[in-house]
Amino acid sequence: MTTLPGRFPGGLELEGHKSLANQCPIRFAGLPPRLLFPLRQRNGENARALVSIGDLVRRGSVIAGGNQSLDPPIHASSSGRVIAIEDHGMAHPAGISSRCIIIETDGLDESIAALPALDTTHCSPESLLDRLHEAGIVGLGGAGFPTAAKLLKGKTAIDTLILNGAECEPYIACDDRLLRERANEVLQGAALLQRCLGCRTTLIAVEGDMRLAWQALKAAQSAGDFDFIQIIQVPSRYPAGGERQLIQLLTGREVPSGALPAAIGVICQNVATVAAIYRAAAHGEILDSRIVTVTGAGVQTPQNLEVRLGTPIGFLIEQCGGYTGQAHGLIVGGPMMGYTVNSDAIPVTKPVNAILVTGAGSPATIPDPQPCIRCGACAEACPASLLPQQLYWHTHAQQLQRALDYHLLDCIECGCCDAVCPSHIPLVHEFRQAKQASLSQQRARDSAAHARMRFEARQARKEQEQRDRELAAQRRKASLGGHASPKIQEALERARQKRAKQNESLASETTHNDP
Repeated sequence: MTTLPGRFPGGLELEGHKSLANQCPIRFAGLPPRLLFPLRQRNGENARALVSIGDLVRRGSVIAGGNQSLDPPIHASSSGRVIAIEDHGMAHPAGISSRCIIIETDGLDESIAALPALDTTHCSPESLLDRLHEAGIVGLGGAGFPTAAKLLKGKTAIDTLILNGAECEPYIACDDRLLRERANEVLQGAALLQRCLGCRTTLIAVEGDMRLAWQALKAAQSAGDFDFIQIIQVPSRYPAGGERQLIQLLTGREVPSGALPAAIGVICQNVATVAAIYRAAAHGEILDSRIVTVTGAGVQTPQNLEVRLGTPIGFLIEQCGGYTGQAHGLIVGGPMMGYTVNSDAIPVTKPVNAILVTGAGSPATIPDPQPCIRCGACAEACPASLLPQQLYWHTHAQQLQRALDYHLLDCIECGCCDAVCPSHIPLVHEFRQAKQASLSQQRARDSAAHARMRFEARQARKEQEQRDRELAAQRRKASLGGHASPKIQEALERARQKRAKQNESLASETTHNDP
């Protein structure tokens, strides 16, 4: 293995279980009877529904969103009829619900026309960004951040593009199979991104134990004109696939606290995202499906499935032979960074890369937490060089500002601290909840600040209008030489006399009517 420029602190050596699911080619999961599309976007806002109950839609139809960079369009992933728009559970660490568009599929799978293909060797960066937004491309590594927004470089020059194929979770194998079967698409997407970003270096990282994926990439590189791309093996040490950790491994650079990789001239993209970028540009395909690993001791036949977005988890379990007698729980993602869900009616969304059906004695069945003994094992294992035990004290006590002072937002929620904690404290759960609370508070502050700005602007506008009226009156008076014209004076006198007569008449009538 090539000597790498850097290394990251902490991390763990984990037992691998990828072979459960990666022995068979990717298989299409089929069309479920119903598809569910949560409207909640990554920024916490709900996309605006563009369809109504009873509407007929086809695959590729835009059914919601698309108005802003952080609100990419939501497309129907098959044809059918909208039967409901209602609250439903969704795949989210906090276990929240979302307003969902529910489509009853018709089995025809009729599509609208594909988007016009772009010239991938000459298209402008602007046209590519527009295409990625139009196609609904987001990060497929689990974060789900809109890709067009991520690729906006701003003022920082990007010199290095990193494609993340270091699938470090022990059960997830969707990127492994993607690289084995579609390596050319990944390399084509890498070439397109390198040209549009204007970067000098492109690196593709795969873990050392992904031998067949490595061979497929090297074969595709030899068959095409991709010598400018470096394919690098990284150690199978968790979490080598974390964005900041991978950047540190491959470049020796460290992303500053609170900053994004672009601040040091690096853009990192998941390999599945890059393949989707290529297909959107070259073939006009929208992102309406993704590869999902369905695995674990609780499912009969673990495998990797090509899944239409909106498909309920339970349908995927059925396609894998159903549950085993050992089935104990459901985790979206892997055992380290994933989160448990309490229903298999939850639909697959773009960030969902794996469904782990746990068995008895699995990582989902952990003992009750005990008091922290201040052993420091969590700090030694933390790949972000944080102090998890100190963060725990502050988050548990609802001292959010103190937790932020200890760089809470730099936590990547990798689960290393949970894995080594002898007291079995759910540290990541605490940190995740605290980050959500912090973001909610920030949104509330932003909303209040926006309301204050609107109020102040309204008050300033009213004051300006009053000043304008006073100035106009002064100008009219000045134009009359400071005195009213004779005609105006005559009119005022007539009005005065008329009011006086009316008053005299009223007084006379009152006197006459008195007994």
